[in-house]
Amino acid sequence: MIDLTMDMEQFDCPFIDTSADHEVAFSTMHWQLDTAAEELETRLLVDSPDRWELDAGLTALREHDNMNDYRLFSKEDGTAVIRTVIEQTNAMTTITEHDGYITGPFHIEDGSELWQVGFDDATTVDDALVDLEKGNEFTVEDERDLELHQLHDLMQNADAAATLLEACRDLSDVERDTITTAAEANYFDSPREATLSTLADEFDVSTAAVSKNMRRGEKKLLRSVVEALENME
Repeated sequence: MIDLTMDMEQFDCPFIDTSADHEVAFSTMHWQLDTAAEELETRLLVDSPDRWELDAGLTALREHDNMNDYRLFSKEDGTAVIRTVIEQTNAMTTITEHDGYITGPFHIEDGSELWQVGFDDATTVDDALVDLEKGNEFTVEDERDLELHQLHDLMQNADAAATLLEACRDLSDVERDTITTAAEANYFDSPREATLSTLADEFDVSTAAVSKNMRRGEKKLLRSVVEALENME
């Protein structure tokens, strides 16, 4: 199995058009492609900085020419859950015609979409990518040839991976930025190339504040790592 991560810009996708014109991001919770009806049904989480921008984005999405059905399930502040049915796009058609399949959730933001797509062999991948170029713009961000033992490992340890993902999402913006900046500055290396003082200067706060944010984030991540290790098979 060949697994691709693709940064995709479809020219006929309502979600991409909407995210290009409005500050909204879409993440799929469920998707179902009906090749006979040439439609894609999705349930999505929609995020936006505020409710006004969210309303503008949802209105634009609902009125898009390629939208066949739209339903709002819930909405609070800058977040909503929706169900949509759109016409099958050129990229979806191309993927299915080359026996491709979706292997992970979509994420759409700023006019582009991150796809996780699988194919059974390398020759099929090459043919599909050639045809995709005819009606779309994309970049292959990652390509992995998954062996049987790797697939088995992924399936068996999905719960452990979900635990780690949830811990990352549980980090506050400050905790995430602090840990990311520290890692990029090689704070965790031995010997360290950054100190609490240099990090404090980066964020324009005290060393005590940086240390506090670091410890909080590390505690959340370490707790999830221990839980994931206990769940691994």
